[in-house]
Amino acid sequence: MALAVLRQIKQALATLNPKDLRESVSRPLRVGLIAVSPADLGRMEAYFAPLHLSPERRAEALRILVRGGSADCDLQIYDSALLRPKTLAKDAAFAFDPANPEDCVRRILRARPELMLPLARQLFPFRNPAAHNIIRSVAKENAVFSLATALPDVVPFLSLPWAIGEFSSDTAFLTMNQIRMVFMLAAVSDRPFGYGEQSSEIGSIIASAFGWRAIARELIGKVPFGGGLVPKAGIAWAGTYAVGLSMERLYRLGYGLSREERKGVYEEAFQHGKQVAGVLLKGLRQKKDTLVKPAESKAS
Repeated sequence: MALAVLRQIKQALATLNPKDLRESVSRPLRVGLIAVSPADLGRMEAYFAPLHLSPERRAEALRILVRGGSADCDLQIYDSALLRPKTLAKDAAFAFDPANPEDCVRRILRARPELMLPLARQLFPFRNPAAHNIIRSVAKENAVFSLATALPDVVPFLSLPWAIGEFSSDTAFLTMNQIRMVFMLAAVSDRPFGYGEQSSEIGSIIASAFGWRAIARELIGKVPFGGGLVPKAGIAWAGTYAVGLSMERLYRLGYGLSREERKGVYEEAFQHGKQVAGVLLKGLRQKKDTLVKPAESKAS
């Protein structure tokens, strides 16, 4: 059984190519900074290219930042003294408040998700929020996948970025997606990423996959009539979230979560994951009912 699962994971990983991620994170960027005075521009630069970076990394960040902005910039960041947020174009210009610069970062990531990876890789303040966005997003994908494979009647009504039929088991997909998450976390943390560069992390994820699989199977077996779906999806969320949080700390600080910390994070994430799974399950069934009823009415 273990060999069969390993073969399935290997097949799933054949669909995952770090080359695509390398192209995305290395995309050239130009970020315009507009302020009233050179001193204000200097403060903005010091935030987006902080002094604690190595001279080489800071020089790279400063080359991305364009004083005064220009028409070819990917986005423009204005000192809030010049422009109020509500007057800005949603996808082009953003207000920077020196008293709350993190708000500017969050708004940029919400409005321009296609820039999240290169921004986080190349500009330090985007790293932590981007990493947590990645962890939550992949955890949600894994929870949705766990629900969808157990509810084949709702699959046709889903808009998914992957085809369920391509994966022979939940374990194969969840493991592949966690490895994809780890690639992205290393990328936004300005660390080397890929199968060779992250072989130890990949090995630990594959090893832990059997533990999550056993727990999920036990829960499904104990709860009749599909009542174990929410705990199963909660496990998919919690396992992915715990892996992501540990890897984020590894790339940020050089060490991951301890055994006790992982246990605490997993237990807390499992409770939250069950709530998320319950909301997702309700949404999937409502979507199915919404789409099926009009079709039935037309048929009658």
